Amino acid sequence: MPIPLVWLGLGIGAVVASGQWQKAANRSQVQHYPGEIDVPVRPQNGAVVCCGIYGAFDHSGIWMEDGIIERAGNGLVRAISPARFIARRSGRTIFVACNEQGHVVTDATTGRRAAEQIYHYADYHLLNNNCHQFVASCLQDSPSRVTFFSQLNRILAGHYGSRISWHPAIIS
Repeated sequence: MPIPLVWLGLGIGAVVASGQWQKAANRSQVQHYPGEIDVPVRPQNGAVVCCGIYGAFDHSGIWMEDGIIERAGNGLVRAISPARFIARRSGRTIFVACNEQGHVVTDATTGRRAAEQIYHYADYHLLNNNCHQFVASCLQDSPSRVTFFSQLNRILAGHYGSRISWHPAIIS
């Protein structure tokens, strides 16, 4: 049955094309998307990090104490190693949110909020309660609904007063 494969291919193509359109539309908030710049930085506590998922999506978390705090696909907020963060995902690189000058953007409150949520569970929902929503809740006192990476970038740019530049992380 080749017809279902054609529909699947068209669907995947639409997702990729949509992502490219989103990148172009959000250049006012993002200077460099993940993979567009190769100047590495060392993550700092409270920094927002991300990695790619099969070239179509992004996964985000908060860097703390040489690990990453994330909302997993089962809804559990957990602290994991950088290797686990990228395991079973398409990318081999973790990217760190920086300002336009290439300095890691971070604050102690973001890291504290992330750490306070470790081992908390909330029903995971791809659109309403995902990893980007978790990161936004660590950045803001009263987080707005965040579904997509583009929305998270908008929040980051507003929070830090700078366009965001995603640099590869130096993991030691």
